[in-house]
Amino acid sequence: MGACALILLILPATAQSQSNADLGAQLTHHLSTMKKDRQVLHFLQSHKWLFSDPRFADSAKRQLRLHTSSLARTQKKAAAAKLALARRAKGRHLAAVEASTPRSVICRVFGDHCQEAVAVSRCESGLRTDAQNGQYLGLFQMGSNERRIFGHGPSAIEQATAAHRYFVASGSDWSPWSCKPW
Repeated sequence: MGACALILLILPATAQSQSNADLGAQLTHHLSTMKKDRQVLHFLQSHKWLFSDPRFADSAKRQLRLHTSSLARTQKKAAAAKLALARRAKGRHLAAVEASTPRSVICRVFGDHCQEAVAVSRCESGLRTDAQNGQYLGLFQMGSNERRIFGHGPSAIEQATAAHRYFVASGSDWSPWSCKPW
């Protein structure tokens, strides 16, 4: 039993992460380090006698401090890596959505009303996000008051989402638009 304790106590607490490693590899490394830290801390919690045995007390205390601080530090690093991965994934998703055609974006947003919405947008703007007619802008040529209430933006997803909000608020009919789908 004492030999097992000694072996666990002398295991290295953490390994240096590679500076060129991608975020996924860094996160995997952090999670592995956290697992090892928790294992050592659990072992020390289960073998409290090590702290009172003069042969192991100094080493046990040192390992407790080392793994407790390592766990806290690595949890912060893992959280930062998760956040960075989530931001990167969100950025890729937004880029993919923005790279989609206005028609496909409109269909994703309007669902069952896809064909109607595409027909209205084609008539209103020629399916162009940069279309402008006086105060009326975008795919659905929404006026300044409607943009203030329902939103707007430069991308097809932002414009279609705002138009969908307006569509739903108006009773899911096309009465607010000059162009009708029929």
